[in-house]
Formats: sequence, C-alpha cells, structure tokens
Amino acid sequence: MDWKQQLLNYSPYNEQEAADQQVISTCLDTFEDVLTRNNPIAHMTCSGFVVNPDRSKVLMVHHNIYQSWSWTGGHADGETDFLAVALREVEEETGIKGTPLTTDIFSLDVLTVVGHMKKGRFITPHLHLNVAYLIEADETQSLQVAEAENSGVAWLPISEVNEYSKEEHMKPIYNKIIEKIKTTID
Repeated sequence: MDWKQQLLNYSPYNEQEAADQQVISTCLDTFEDVLTRNNPIAHMTCSGFVVNPDRSKVLMVHHNIYQSWSWTGGHADGETDFLAVALREVEEETGIKGTPLTTDIFSLDVLTVVGHMKKGRFITPHLHLNVAYLIEADETQSLQVAEAENSGVAWLPISEVNEYSKEEHMKPIYNKIIEKIKTTID
C-alpha cells in the first residue's frame, strides 16, 4: 500500500488521532515534501514504543535535547517504509533489536517541536507528523547509549512513564498507547 494511503486509511483510536489525521491529510495536500526535513514546517517521523514480552516495561531513552525520557524515533528522511525507520531508530538509539507486534501503525500523532539548537544550528519550531509502531524486545539484550542523541537507555516500569517524562505534551500520547496496548493486544 502506498505510504500516503497507509496514513489516510489508518483507523483513528480516539478523537486526538482523528484530529491529527486531518492535520496530516492537510499537510499531504498542502506541502510538496513532507518526507524530509527540507520542509521546515511539517515532516514525517517514525517512533517505536518498545515493550518487554509481559508488557510491564517500556524501553526509553533520555533525550539530550529535551532532557527527558522518551520513546525512540527519528525522521523518515525520504524513506516510505515507516516501520523500517522505526525499527532502525530503536536499534540505533538503544542497541536493541525489536520485533513489531503488528506491522500496522499503532499510533498516529502530530507532535510539536519547540525551537532549539542542534549541532550549533537553530532549528525553528515545526511539526512532526509521527507514526508509531508497537515493538517487542527481550529486556535481557545489552543496552547501548547513542551519545549523539541520548544520555541514557533504560527499561522503565510502564506504569511509571509519566513520572519519567518531563514533556507534558507527550504524556497523553504515552497514556493513549498504554491504554491501547491493554485493550487491543493479547
């Protein structure tokens, strides 16, 4: 299936996802290039919400820019296989090899990015049109820190994600994903 159709055919889990899907649709209709960072207003990103087999822990990284524990993820950078991007980001940022619990998009979100410095350059505020996948991994695998991006990698209790995240706008998204795991995944 074409990547645009995959986004537009996604069945929103809740009102937030339905609203965000409309924003993503508008961006696809409005902008020529949402697959790369060449679009300074909005572009595609892919995330992995990585859980252990009994779903009691989530693998998170301590993000250097935001100084907060967060899920793994990165820019699509022109790629249209979003699941492959999410899996690659999990491995690059944590050293962990994960397995998708489903190949379908698990969460669809428009994430706001505040202006910040990166590699000595100011990055203007913009939107990440984000697709997230639910990924499972063995928590006994060795963890590796990707020092250019994060200062820590850890398996955190899934019930305590809000205590570790300092990004208030991400807490409802993490809560939604956790709720969706409980109600839709065996």
